[in-house]
Amino acid sequence: MTRQPNRFGGGAKTNANGLHFEQMTRLADALTNAGYGVLGHKVFKEGQEIGMCLPQKSLYTYFLVPHGIDYREFNSKEWHPDEAFVNYERKTAYIIEKKFQNCAGSVDEKLPGCHFKKWEYEKLFAPLGYQVEFIYIFNDWFKNPKYEDILQYISNMGCYYFYNEIPLRALGLS
Repeated sequence: MTRQPNRFGGGAKTNANGLHFEQMTRLADALTNAGYGVLGHKVFKEGQEIGMCLPQKSLYTYFLVPHGIDYREFNSKEWHPDEAFVNYERKTAYIIEKKFQNCAGSVDEKLPGCHFKKWEYEKLFAPLGYQVEFIYIFNDWFKNPKYEDILQYISNMGCYYFYNEIPLRALGLS
């Protein structure tokens, strides 16, 4: 039997397809398009710094370490969110994970881990007096009824999910 090429994602195509989705849902772009200023990792509204937009390891480099947080004192490993927004006014860190799928795959098993990851981030931010919110950004694949149980679980665990975009109101912004 001839092997069919992978046109949708998963396996070797996960990174290429997922990366495109992540680029299409960049927080810095959403903030800029909504009229916020973004300079490096700093976010401004009307000239006043209101927070930080931090992808991947920069959460540690630009926020946690400068605030005296060494992850090894709280977590056994360093977690790298797809993106994070630290809202100074609300003293809340919004952890954003993006999941793209076009066919059945291993991402299904990863989704219920939201509560664990939220717990891990809460340990990092608690000494600073910050709350943590965990948010998934999904593509339309996850609107399929087969995800109803997982989506309900995500909500029950105090985590959130949205489709195809980062709603700024979910980050405590207007």
